[in-house]
Amino acid sequence: MQSVVFGASGAIGGALARKLKARGDTVWEFSRSGPDHTDICNENMIAAAAQQAGNQLDLVIVATGFLHNQSHQPEKSLRQIEPGHLIQSFMINAMGPTLVMKHFLPRLARRRRSIFAVLSARVGSIADNQLGGWYSYRASKAALNQLVKTASVELARTNPSAICLALHPGTVETPLSAPFHKPSLQVRSPDEAARDLLAVLENAGPGASGTFLDYAGTPIPF
Repeated sequence: MQSVVFGASGAIGGALARKLKARGDTVWEFSRSGPDHTDICNENMIAAAAQQAGNQLDLVIVATGFLHNQSHQPEKSLRQIEPGHLIQSFMINAMGPTLVMKHFLPRLARRRRSIFAVLSARVGSIADNQLGGWYSYRASKAALNQLVKTASVELARTNPSAICLALHPGTVETPLSAPFHKPSLQVRSPDEAARDLLAVLENAGPGASGTFLDYAGTPIPF
């Protein structure tokens, strides 16, 4: 199988790439800090990556994300919203994956099942939001979910065998989430998360396109 992983230098993306290679896939790995420097927000770089990976792709996974930086923690109230941080969140969490969809969805295999998957987050669910806070992260992931849903509608017209969906990996031991772990949370290793996510994709049928699933394959409301 021909597979592509964006965010391959990250904890989850790296685990996904290793497991795909272990099962025998040819894997194209792209990341901002890897040897083939690819900024997910740079359309020219995404277009070049698509050209490099070629056509008839079986699986494309976008395992990138942005929660906070050293100067700006996730907002607990409207008073803490800072425009630059909000824009950065939307660029990395929503615009970047959308650029990958723009250039890679047309390259999915057409005569067999193929999948495009992005890592979203449960906090991006509007229906599930009971706690508030984390404005930029929640809003950018909600935008990502809408973009995936919309792309899946178009994809169904042009490539009915293909699937486009969003995945929630759970709380994973990564530098992104480490500062926010609580004793009550079930924190899993990147290898466990990658194993479960690939199992969900392995079992995903045509009806999964346009959905938002957690690592157990359970639908999450948008």
